[in-house]
Amino acid sequence: MRAAGFGHTLMVDAPNWGQDWSFTMRDNAGKVFAADPERNTVFSIHMYGVFDTAAEVNDYLNRFTSQKLPVVVGEFGNDHSDGNPDEDAVMAAAQRLGVGYLGWSWSGNGGGVEYLDMATGFDASRLTGWGRRVFDGSDGIRQTAREAGVFGSVPDDGSTGEAVRSPTGSATGATRSTRT
Repeated sequence: MRAAGFGHTLMVDAPNWGQDWSFTMRDNAGKVFAADPERNTVFSIHMYGVFDTAAEVNDYLNRFTSQKLPVVVGEFGNDHSDGNPDEDAVMAAAQRLGVGYLGWSWSGNGGGVEYLDMATGFDASRLTGWGRRVFDGSDGIRQTAREAGVFGSVPDDGSTGEAVRSPTGSATGATRSTRT
């Protein structure tokens, strides 16, 4: 992909419907990361029924972080047709290890997995039990999330030499510098 000109972050989703129960991604992530000349690859694991104990969650994520390999829990839920994932362990381990996570999913699931909806009818004021857990529970989004610096105010002391960013994160064309 790099030879084709892709310079952005590459996200590698695990095999086995993202759950990596064969541990193919886990056991080969170091080689995949090293093969990226940009060193800009992140690995994504889906933590559902395969990850139903804190020991399994911690072991998997620790294997990445101990090797300084970037990993994100790209999906997880509080229940699933293939078992009962340990969402508390996922969120606690993510917080402890500085790993990002995406609770799955906002709204609109069908086919028997509607229990994964965090909001009813896409309405943020109507969170489900799962949605309240992800947003308001221990190690949840309200407790742990921080606004990205590009969205906050930047002191105008003229010393950074960095582009001034708009609230959307795009450069405004102005720069800060003390040089004349």
